[in-house]
Parts: sequence; C-alpha cells; structure tokens
Amino acid sequence: MENKPYYCPNCRSNRVKFNIISSTCQRMIKDAITGEVLALEEPEALPQEEATIQCLVCQFMGNEMRFIKQAEREPRIPQPQLLS
Repeated sequence: MENKPYYCPNCRSNRVKFNIISSTCQRMIKDAITGEVLALEEPEALPQEEATIQCLVCQFMGNEMRFIKQAEREPRIPQPQLLS
C-alpha cells in the first residue's frame, strides 16, 4: 500500500474514508458424512500485487492505483490558515 492521497474516481467527493479489501485462505478438514469441521487452521493472507480499495461513501471498489491517479489528476491544494 502506497503512502499517497486517494480520491474516489466514482463519486469524486471522498478523500478520507476507505476500506482495504484483502483475501485470506483458511484450510479445514470436514467429515465426509456429517459435514462437521474436524480441523481448522489459522487464516493466512493471500499475496496481492496491488491493494483493492473501497470508497466508504459510494461503495465503489477498484485497485489502489485508480484512487491514486484520480488524486493526482485533481490534487487538493492546502489552504493557508489565517490567524485571528
């Protein structure tokens, strides 16, 4: 996962609320007759080339680079704070 700003390419309003979607693999052994789980191992993360990101405003999901590229196309410019 890159340390760069995101911007949702779908709703174009969200820059801060996202989910990172990942996949896991969990091995198990079941009884062939009853279907009872006899053994269950700890889940392990499956390697991914690129993270899948979900916008928490519109629920759009896409690869991380789509969110990064959208933020680069429409960067947020910091506004100077006025002191009173």
